Amino acid sequence: MSFYKQSKEVTVKGVETDLSTTPVVEDTLGSNGDVSDNTIQAKPKRKWQSYIWDTLDKSPEERRFLFKLDAAVLTFATLGYFIKYLDQININNAFVSGMKEDLGLYKNQLNYMQTCWTVGYVIGEVPSNMILTRVRPSLWIPLMEVIWSILTFCVAKCNSASSIYALRFLIGLAEATFYPGMQYVIGSWYRRDELAKRSCIFHTSSAIGSMFSGYLMAGVYHLGDKGGLKGWQWLFVVDGIISLPIALSGFFLLPDVPEITRAWYFSPAEREYAQKRMKLEGRAQRAPYTKAKFKKIFTSWKIYLLATLYMTFNNAGAGVSQPTFAQYLKDSTHPKYTISQINTYPTTTYAVQIVSTLIYAWTSDSVFRGARWPPIVFGGVVSIVCYASLAAWDIPVGWHWASYILAGCGGGLSGLCMAWAHEICTDDNEERAIVVGTMNELAYVFQAWLPLVVWQQIDAPRYHKGFVTSACLSAGMIVSALVIRVLWKRELARKGRVGPVV
Repeated sequence: MSFYKQSKEVTVKGVETDLSTTPVVEDTLGSNGDVSDNTIQAKPKRKWQSYIWDTLDKSPEERRFLFKLDAAVLTFATLGYFIKYLDQININNAFVSGMKEDLGLYKNQLNYMQTCWTVGYVIGEVPSNMILTRVRPSLWIPLMEVIWSILTFCVAKCNSASSIYALRFLIGLAEATFYPGMQYVIGSWYRRDELAKRSCIFHTSSAIGSMFSGYLMAGVYHLGDKGGLKGWQWLFVVDGIISLPIALSGFFLLPDVPEITRAWYFSPAEREYAQKRMKLEGRAQRAPYTKAKFKKIFTSWKIYLLATLYMTFNNAGAGVSQPTFAQYLKDSTHPKYTISQINTYPTTTYAVQIVSTLIYAWTSDSVFRGARWPPIVFGGVVSIVCYASLAAWDIPVGWHWASYILAGCGGGLSGLCMAWAHEICTDDNEERAIVVGTMNELAYVFQAWLPLVVWQQIDAPRYHKGFVTSACLSAGMIVSALVIRVLWKRELARKGRVGPVV
């Protein structure tokens, strides 16, 4: 049975569903918590409430189920990604706050520290996602979080670049589990009209973590020389203290995936309902890895083009993730900025990223009726303008600041790219896991070496090669998105389906 119908709208127990963009869901929870079948009736339009939040026009039973799911999955996902970015980006804040001078890091050591983390991250991603199709996510993901939290404590006692290289590699290896793993979990629970908002809310916590790291560094810098630690060393200690309890909470909050969930907050009927939702969505359950499956995955355009899309997005954003704004401020002599200002002013970029990410999610789900490519194209265009301006460099000071800040509009597209991948690979669970892992992995394969070429520390703060590269990668992202749109539209047409590709 195909659950995609030609442009027709129906109501499922009071839930309005546009079948041109969303699959039919014929089952809901009954008022007594049992799974029951309902008659599908025609309905002219979806309710306006769904444009605010997708559960507002669904039945009370489905709202209650989704509230529990959101409370558990999104809470852990956002907090976990917050600490991941907190522990990933703290090296940049520490570097401009005394670590450079204390450890004598006057060459390209910062680049090497970032590369060591990236190498560990790349090695771990796809194997970790494959493990998640066989091991409970509620065990594997929190365990890796605990490990990287402990390693973050250890960085505070490093007294040489080489010891930091080793720890950064291990932290990257442990962190490789989290983002692709949680995207896989989110894609295993939510329907198409629910997916982009959750993926993007999840992604915004990375920007919050990056912002908070700057504020935290500004605060703990004043703890310098207390307890025998410098201010930058206290940053790693406090990060570890924040991270460890969040990591431990995952053992209790993560619901695994629907077919094996044992979450304490779901009733047996709700667990059964979760499986039916995904079945009617067309989202495949876990299946064995076979030679035929691997051949299908690696001979399809999906894994290559989706990975290219994410690689160009991720590496174009290096103009934000690299401490370019902070180094521009630190290099300024008129006026001269304080350590606190150098750490806090660049957080405005992440504020823009947070707002733009949420706008992309809501417009993609509602205004564009499930299409993911329009916000991706918009974010790419803004990035091209900003990075091209910074590459020119000799521009008014106000526009210089605006370019750094507005570049955050290109950093909020990760959730949309991942949501798109879940939808495109919906009929094969293992393909979905491998594609999501490969998308993130290819992005970080490039991130492992590209900064050593175009974001060299000795080029700070102008980074001409880096900004030109980011502008070109943003253009590549736009092209990739448009090609994916065409190919997916053709595939849906061959299968007799209608998808949200407008």
